Amino acid sequence: MNEKVLIIGAGSGLSASIARLFAAEGMKVGLAARNVEKLTALAGEIGAFTFACDATDPDAVAALFKTFETDIGCPDILVYNPSRRVRGPITEVDAAATKDAILISAYGAFLAAQQAAIRMLKAGSGTMLFTGASAGVKGYPRSAPFAMGKFALRGLCQSLARELSPQNIHIAHFVIDGHIQNKHRDASHDDPATSLDPDDIAKTYLHIARQNPSAWTWEIELRPSVETF
Repeated sequence: MNEKVLIIGAGSGLSASIARLFAAEGMKVGLAARNVEKLTALAGEIGAFTFACDATDPDAVAALFKTFETDIGCPDILVYNPSRRVRGPITEVDAAATKDAILISAYGAFLAAQQAAIRMLKAGSGTMLFTGASAGVKGYPRSAPFAMGKFALRGLCQSLARELSPQNIHIAHFVIDGHIQNKHRDASHDDPATSLDPDDIAKTYLHIARQNPSAWTWEIELRPSVETF
């Protein structure tokens, strides 16, 4: 069976590694982002479909799933990857940017999960994988917007797991603790000795997606061996 995966928040980093690995496993891949032009090369490389979508817009997300269903079929796997980091002291951090960060990290995940659940419940199975962060487990100073969004995402995933796991829908939340390398940019902090390799993270996503229902994981933490926690 050719599994069908929809990756929302696709780009050149972790989501690209997931897309490449899942495509190599024979899955049909759909890539969704606000700007699909940046996905042209990746889509051509792995034979993926691309979809333009604002993950915070209910109508856009509903339309995304309908189009995916028409072009590819009912999604077997959903990967929700978008987030936005807004930093600054609480007395100065921008309110509008904070709202946008929470909408992207949490509300968009809710919208995607709702549309996926409608279809997966009808199909009788499915998997939803959500990219979280250590900021969803502990709040860091000068990072309230990111913490609020990621805490909300984790709560959503925990609720979904308790509701949908008994109905054969696997929910998993990934706590990514540390900096993820992006091999397509020149960044001085992309030190392989101290940061996470997105290709290795992708292997864990695949492993979790393929777990037998007798031993499902709802949450897993990933960090470099040198990361303090």
